Amino acid sequence: MRGFGRSSRIVRAQICCTLSGLVLASAGCGPRGLKITPVPVDRTLKERVLMRGEGFSPPKIALIDVEGVLMNADTGGLLEEGEHPVSLLLEKLHKAEADERVKGVVLRINSPGGSVTASDLMYQEIQGLKARTGKPIVAVFMDVAASGGYYVACACDEIIAHRTSVTGSIGVVMQMFTVYGTMEKIGMTADAIKSGPNKDAGSPFRSMEAAERELFQEMVNEFYEQFLRIVTKGRPQLTPERIRELADGRVFTAEQALEAGLVDRIGTLRDALAVCAERTGLESPQVVVYHRPLAWKPNIYAQSPYPGAQRDHKLVLALPSWMTSPAPRFMYLWAPGH
Repeated sequence: MRGFGRSSRIVRAQICCTLSGLVLASAGCGPRGLKITPVPVDRTLKERVLMRGEGFSPPKIALIDVEGVLMNADTGGLLEEGEHPVSLLLEKLHKAEADERVKGVVLRINSPGGSVTASDLMYQEIQGLKARTGKPIVAVFMDVAASGGYYVACACDEIIAHRTSVTGSIGVVMQMFTVYGTMEKIGMTADAIKSGPNKDAGSPFRSMEAAERELFQEMVNEFYEQFLRIVTKGRPQLTPERIRELADGRVFTAEQALEAGLVDRIGTLRDALAVCAERTGLESPQVVVYHRPLAWKPNIYAQSPYPGAQRDHKLVLALPSWMTSPAPRFMYLWAPGH
């Protein structure tokens, strides 16, 4: 009954939005057609075949997406259930691992990165799948595979970048906001009663002291060194000294990344599927994806709009949590201007 109640609440919310849309449409300022989509209670991932192989029961390659800002938290918005990026990736990896017909995985990455923890969890889960099954995993970069997105790719056996991809941004940022200047202008103050001098370090309600900045810089440096170790392990043809030269936070075009040794080749999604098939010794495998019910997948280029499979027809007003949380966060993220 709990699932039924949850589904009923979602349906009621959709009906309210539909009625609002009808009012707007009648006034001439809304859409000409409206669609009411039932939301299934069963959210188990379904498999869809995008490219059929030869034979009665051909082997498979699983195409798995890593997209959007990588956070160790649900990423939904208004009227949207959302997904937990780490949990969703793990669910898909487990499905690929449990299917004996899946002989390899292509990881399609379209992400500017995200939190330090989310990036590392994804990296470890991919490494775990390789260790347990020996199935090859090929990464293919789409628009952006920067910072944490590149971190995740370093767990793969081979990295292919689309010729228009942007990658790199190897580094760490700790983004903090301050509002004490604005508060002073309107006569507001904030006091903290604390157990130690550093308990409210990073508070947005006062300026940061030199000792606090030094503490945070040490933490950023530690996470930076971890990133360098991950790249060194994933790109053994590069020396640690060369990787450190490249890891100044800059981004690279696909051609620049290939010349620097950060990717193995430039190619398309079809090339990545062919490389994965070659690594598994397959001539004509099926290509499958895993998706939530009702998420339409007509071909290999279709992917869920980040972060939820049904976001395209829902109103989303919420800002990303990494921009609104008052707590400082350590990020493997390429986000100029933030």
